[in-house]
Formats: sequence, structure tokens, C-alpha cells
Amino acid sequence: MTKENFFSAGSSVALFLLKKKELQMLLFLAFLLIYIVIVVGDISMIFVIWVDSRLHTPMYFFLRNLSYLDLRYSTDIAPKTLANFLSNEKKISYNGCAVQFFFFALFATTECFLLAVMAFDRFSAICSPLLYPVHMSQKVCVWLVTGSYICGVINSVVQTGFTLSLHFCEENRLDHFFCDVPALSEISCVDTFVNEIVLFVFSAFIIIAMTKAILVSYAYILSTVLKIPSSQGRSKTFSTCGSHIAVVSLFYGTVFFTYAQPGAITSPQQNKIIAVFYTVIILMLNPLIYSLRNRDVRDAVKRKLCGK
Repeated sequence: MTKENFFSAGSSVALFLLKKKELQMLLFLAFLLIYIVIVVGDISMIFVIWVDSRLHTPMYFFLRNLSYLDLRYSTDIAPKTLANFLSNEKKISYNGCAVQFFFFALFATTECFLLAVMAFDRFSAICSPLLYPVHMSQKVCVWLVTGSYICGVINSVVQTGFTLSLHFCEENRLDHFFCDVPALSEISCVDTFVNEIVLFVFSAFIIIAMTKAILVSYAYILSTVLKIPSSQGRSKTFSTCGSHIAVVSLFYGTVFFTYAQPGAITSPQQNKIIAVFYTVIILMLNPLIYSLRNRDVRDAVKRKLCGK
């Protein structure tokens, strides 16, 4: 397929949820509201952490980077989806599809690694508090975030290269609301077995390895917390870790069902519905979870609102 051709993209969620044209405006407004919440929430988190000196710690350095990732992640998909709600053609160019898929894979993979890094940060802070300044120095934090992005770039390059090297059929009707591996494989005119294996191996390795790292970190954290004599101290520690556990469970759970299980690509309808969660809903919940469950963030917001 030449780069001048277009995928006939089913970018409107109405195409696979409700095919009644009059409801597309309602869905457009719903997705627009969610996207606004994502943008406002993530920008607010970045701003509060940036301006409040009390939040200039490794934990909030990683949280600020997570908010930035969520902002870029959602912006890679939501604007085109919203535009297609209002368009009759609902199409995306080959180059546009390639760019969208590359950055989607980049930000999603980087977020997987960053969530594992945040678990390691909590492990260091709780299990080795005296060595925490050494384990999580500014230089180490920067390298951990940089390493997350490097891993994201590597996976994105491999996935994009394998997926867009496929030969696509002439009709090119993309039955999805953004360019993703399962949807692109569906419109390929050649055998996609190798691509499915590459997707499964890379995704399974990343998700299983990062999940194992997170579980081991929290196993040590739980063992340490149970030894704390003060119930108030245990409650504060669980509250700090609870936000991260909630985000990890939501993100890893939905991504696993889409990419890291055999036969995921053969369930396009399931993939589209799950994709709504890890590309829109979860990104909206992240800043809410971290702000509502985090006392330091709530106090920082109050200080800024009160001008102190």
C-alpha cells in the first residue's frame, strides 16, 4: 500500500458501540469532557509538583513524569478520535497512522516501566530509609526515567517496524478508533503469524517482568509495614502505596488482556472495548486517584489556593 492511500478508520466509538448517527454527538461530548478532565488533571499535577518545594522529592518527580506521560498518551489518540466523531469520512493517512502508532507504543511502554520504577522508589523509601537519599539521588532518578523512555523507544521501533511492514488490503477499513496492532493486523492481506508472535513475546515479557518487579517490591514493603508498631504509621504508608497499586492494577490489567495473552488479536470487539479503558478512562482516573488519596498533594493544592 502506498503512503498516499488512506485507512478508512472506524475512529468513532459509535461505529462499534452504537451505529446510530444521532448519538455520535452525545459520545463526542462525553469523550471531550473526559479528555478535558485528563488535560486539566495532569497539567494541575505537573504544576503543583513543580511549584511546591515540599514535593521536590523522588516520589513526586516520578509522579510528575507519569502525569506528563498520561497527557502525551491521551493527546496522541483523543484529538483524532474527537475529530472523527464530527467527520463523515473518518479517515487517517498512512503516515498519520504510523506516527500515532509509534507514539502510542512509546508512551504506553514507557508508562509500564515507569510504574515499576515508582514501586522500586516506594520499596527504597520504606525498606531502606537511611540509604534512600543514596539509592534515589537526583542522578539516579533521571537515569531511571531516561531508561524507561529508552525501553519505550526500543519496543515502539520494533512494533512499528513489524506492523507497518505488512501488506494491507485495498479497502483498508480500520475497525478501531486508533491505529493499534490488532486492528492493523485485521486488515492485512498477508499472514500475520510472525507479527502476532513478536507482539506477544515483547508485550508478555515487559508486562510479566514489570509485574514481577512490582510484586516483589510490595512483598518487601508489606513485610516492613507490618513491623511498624504505630497503627497511624502503617495507615500512612498504606495510603501512600494504595494510589500506586490502584493505578498499576487498572493499567496492567487492561493492557495484559489486550496484548499479553495468546489469541488477543483474534478478539477485535473485546480489544476495542478494553482499549477505551486504557487509552481514556484510566488516564482520567490517574490524577484523581493520586490527588484524592495523597495527603501531600491535597495539602499542596490547599496552600496554593490559599496563597501560602
